[in-house]
Amino acid sequence: MLVYLIVCPLVFLAGFVDSIAGGGGLISLPAFFFAGLPAHVAIGTNKLSSTLGTSVSTARYFKQGFVPVEMAVCSSVAALCGSLIGANLSLLISESVIRHMMIVVLPVVAFYVLKNKDFGESRQTGTLKKEVQLLISMGAGFVIGIYDGLYGPGTGTFLLLILTGLAKLPVTEASGLTKVINLSSNVAALITFIIHGTVYYPLGLAAAVFCIVWSLFVRLIFWRSIALSNVNSGSLKSATACKLLRCASKYG
Repeated sequence: MLVYLIVCPLVFLAGFVDSIAGGGGLISLPAFFFAGLPAHVAIGTNKLSSTLGTSVSTARYFKQGFVPVEMAVCSSVAALCGSLIGANLSLLISESVIRHMMIVVLPVVAFYVLKNKDFGESRQTGTLKKEVQLLISMGAGFVIGIYDGLYGPGTGTFLLLILTGLAKLPVTEASGLTKVINLSSNVAALITFIIHGTVYYPLGLAAAVFCIVWSLFVRLIFWRSIALSNVNSGSLKSATACKLLRCASKYG
């Protein structure tokens, strides 16, 4: 019971933090470590809750028409391949090394997330050919997929920054594409951890409930605000609309 009292509130808090500044994974993954789970089980169980939560938000982006389908399919395949590599690498690393990695990786990721919290609001878009954007998104899916399978915190943030900064995608499309890539890498990693028996299902499902509750809250509050901002009628014209999209972005 104690592990649930530790993990579930922190997962909900992670969703709240992610909606404001990004990087909710900086809280959710350590929560499983703090609850006393073995390192590989902590990562695998976190993938279960993340996969279910991200599925809900990804479906919402598809419904809103914010996912460039061709780019999403190609990037998802790349992310699947990368995540399979990363997850298998993670299983080869000793638990003590993984725990020490957390001490090094989390502060670095936190710094990068906070340093780039504008999420491309000021970047120009549409200045690259579609073919180049496709190659960048596939490369990002593969490389970040490796990281997501290996560890994971900050994956959504890194993807969004690459897709808006390098691929020059509009923040709406970048956010939708980020969701699809992130879901693909989560699924590939989760399957790997399930095969190796490193997923604690009861805790992962309970955490997913808290994740989905937050996602539904975002849907009720922020997507209504986006509609009022007339985002669907054109490009995101203001920083406020961009921030609303960021808030509606990942629990992950």
